[in-house]
Amino acid sequence: MEIIPVLNKNQIETAAKIADEIWREHYITIISAEQIDYMLKNFQSAKAIEKQISEQNYMYFLAKGSKDHFDGYFAVVPEKEELLLSKLYIRKESRGRGYARQIVDFIRNLARSMNLKKITLTVNRNNAGSIKAYEKIGFKITGEVNLDIGGGFFMNDYKMSLEV
Repeated sequence: MEIIPVLNKNQIETAAKIADEIWREHYITIISAEQIDYMLKNFQSAKAIEKQISEQNYMYFLAKGSKDHFDGYFAVVPEKEELLLSKLYIRKESRGRGYARQIVDFIRNLARSMNLKKITLTVNRNNAGSIKAYEKIGFKITGEVNLDIGGGFFMNDYKMSLEV
């Protein structure tokens, strides 16, 4: 797998397009179409991604397997003694190939290079497939997060962590 840092407008737009595809396919059985639209606009659009990179210390990466297209993307942001895995999304046809594990290995090495002790993430409590995948990689549920994200929507997530 090739992991490419998102550094320019074209790469930002690519990540946003992948987000739109994955969110509309994967999350429709977990949250409402209205919440998907809200999340895409406010957290996954090219404008939101650009702001996260330029103003909020996010690092975005595109993930490319053996094909001629990107299989997914992910984003991390350092927070105190941990590296927050804010986003990890893999296209449906690319799931089950070990890409998430390869990405987490990359993130582990990144965290070590930054002298951070663990990787944390949040995942929707109804997203059973992703929870299972994270647990298989070694993440453990360490708590719950209930967050008002605006627009009348809430995130009801598990917090998970992985020691580096």
